[in-house]
Amino acid sequence: MMSSPVGVLKDGCGVLSGNHRCTMSDSDDDVPQLSASTLAALQEFYAEEKFGLAKHGDAVEKFSVGAVGEDWRMSQFWYSEETAERLAEEVLLAAGEGGRIACLSAPSVYQKLKQRNADASAVLLEFDQRFSIYGDEFIFYDYKNPLCLPEDVAPQSFDIVIADPPYLSPECLSKVALTVKFLTKGKVLLCTGAIMEEEAEKLLGVKICRFLPKHNHNLANEFRCYVNYQSALDS
Repeated sequence: MMSSPVGVLKDGCGVLSGNHRCTMSDSDDDVPQLSASTLAALQEFYAEEKFGLAKHGDAVEKFSVGAVGEDWRMSQFWYSEETAERLAEEVLLAAGEGGRIACLSAPSVYQKLKQRNADASAVLLEFDQRFSIYGDEFIFYDYKNPLCLPEDVAPQSFDIVIADPPYLSPECLSKVALTVKFLTKGKVLLCTGAIMEEEAEKLLGVKICRFLPKHNHNLANEFRCYVNYQSALDS
């Protein structure tokens, strides 16, 4: 897990932000706290300073796939440019004009959406604090606490959720599924291993697609996409 900027307070979820559904401990009652906007600004500043991303740098470079490097310790494997682009196109179509998209542990897709400057809003839910460079559109997410989200993230408030669970295990997928069901109005695009097909259908009602996603580095496990709606990924 990446460490937090020194001097910035954490709430009960272990996330840098304002109000959250998980309450703070009694020991935090008398600790002075910064406003949510100040915390977000500090978080972004420290991330940019630490990882060498210019605050006023080129937007395309800042949002390029690989702008934040893979960390195998967090089971990070970025999609190829072609796959990230294809999945970004898919969620845009599924969300519709002016739709809302949640990218859950899928930073490559979020980055492609930002590059396209599309008429849709997107947020990135991620465990890796380095992605706090994306400011208010970054939401700290730990699948072990699947419903520990900011209070301003309303239930069923996203037109589509694309999720890529970090681990190929029923335990991980079952917890991620709780988050997906909380966030989505209905549409789900799941990206995970082929070995999770039965579990994915049971938990989220998704079916495997013909589209074969690729990564910048080849994975030992066969990787697939799953949806619960009519999708061009299956054509």
